[in-house]
Amino acid sequence: MEQKGVSLRKERLDRGIKVRADGIYALMSWRELAYLSVPRLLLIVGMLILPLAMPGMYWQRVISIVCIYALLALSFDFLAHYVGLVSLGGAFYIGVGGYIAAILNKWVGFSPFLSIPAAGIIGGIICTVLLLPCLPLRGVYFAIVSLMYPLVLARIIEALNILGGTDGIMGIGSFPNQWVEQYLMILLVLVFLFGMRRVVNLDIGLVFRAVKDNDQAVRASGMSITHYKAMAVFAASLMGCLAGACLVHIYMWSGISLFALDFSILPIAATVIGGGGTLVGPVLGCLILVPISELLREFGTLRIAFYSVILMGFIVFRSEGIMVYGQRKYHQFERWSKV
Repeated sequence: MEQKGVSLRKERLDRGIKVRADGIYALMSWRELAYLSVPRLLLIVGMLILPLAMPGMYWQRVISIVCIYALLALSFDFLAHYVGLVSLGGAFYIGVGGYIAAILNKWVGFSPFLSIPAAGIIGGIICTVLLLPCLPLRGVYFAIVSLMYPLVLARIIEALNILGGTDGIMGIGSFPNQWVEQYLMILLVLVFLFGMRRVVNLDIGLVFRAVKDNDQAVRASGMSITHYKAMAVFAASLMGCLAGACLVHIYMWSGISLFALDFSILPIAATVIGGGGTLVGPVLGCLILVPISELLREFGTLRIAFYSVILMGFIVFRSEGIMVYGQRKYHQFERWSKV
């Protein structure tokens, strides 16, 4: 490019942060500190002000549903990109956690603030035990088996007419008010987002990645692959069961629709759009997909076509995901310089 007789070329620069180790930086100024902390602060502040920015109760409720899917997307991204287990069991986690929370609240008398953590822990243990025989499987085989669990459980509840059958369990206690509901969901997402980012950067995170890349080398080192896979599945199912427990307290009802495949498919789509392996990308994908799904609801079944076109567009033109692209652009910038 020439400008007033001077030849210019576009130069790409990397921002000057000296890395001492993975996740440890040598910060020389407040500017460098802001460079690292501002994206995180923007995410936290943006999530916290979302309920205040929504125009009405309907869209405030949508924020809670976004957080439900964000927890599922986090669990999927963690298992798939850090452990090598592609799980389609999002509906399995939601259903188990939701029914346990309903039982604890309706029949045992627990308040929502007790039934939700209890359902998360108990449901995480149950899901891990049920998936334990499947842990030697990898790839599409584990994905298919994890997808079968919600389908089987839904049919068992319907055929045996247990846990309320097709009518479900009604009269479940709700949150004190909508603000408590929304900020509880947002805090859960933020805690698990930054918590899982911390976990994957610890020594145990290195083991998880080693299990994904070369499980035979991990076995040769004297470590139990099944043990670490079970730990990862418990962490993922804990997030999903907590999401299911919150969901039944939001709607004050628990039924076999908790095992709907939407809870297995939409988190995967959100991960693809947001960027897999980033953890924050799936959350961003849910912030995009769930509101779009609600906006297209007036089109009835035709909304699936619009939804598919949007998803295909992201896959074809931005297959790496929004977050991966954004990270690359943030850490590198371009300027015109003289030749």
